[in-house]
Amino acid sequence: MKLAHVPLRVSVGAFILNSGLGKRSLEGEAAQGVHGMAVGAIPQLGALPPERFAMLLSRGEIALGAALLAPFVPSVLAGLGLAAFGAGLVQLYLRTPGMREPGSLRPTPQGIGLAKDVWLVGAGLTLVLDDLTLRRRRLR
Repeated sequence: MKLAHVPLRVSVGAFILNSGLGKRSLEGEAAQGVHGMAVGAIPQLGALPPERFAMLLSRGEIALGAALLAPFVPSVLAGLGLAAFGAGLVQLYLRTPGMREPGSLRPTPQGIGLAKDVWLVGAGLTLVLDDLTLRRRRLR
C-alpha cells in the first residue's frame, strides 16, 4: 500500500467497518426499512427477505471496511470495491423519491445523507487510478 493511500483507506475503511458492525443485529422494522429503501432503487433485491438482506449488507460492509484497512490488499482492489459500493449508494439516492429536488440532482434535506456518498465513488476511483498509474510508471 502506498503511504499516501493510508489516510484515505483508514478513514473510509473505519467508517464503513463501523457501519457494517452496527448493522449486524438489524431485525424487524429496522431491517425492513433498510431493505425497503434498497428495493426501491434495485427491485431485484425484493427477492431477499429483509433480515437476510440486512445480514448480507452488514457482512459486505464489514468485508469492504476490512479490505480498506488491510495493508496487504492492493489499493486497486480496495478502490474497485469502494467505488462499486459508493455507486450503489448513489443509485439509491438517484432512484429514491424525495431525495432530490424536482428536475434536479440537488438533494432535498432528506437526501443529503445519501447524496454525500458520491465521495465514496471518488475515493474509490482515486485509489484505482493512482494504483494503476503507479504500476504503469514502474513498468517503464
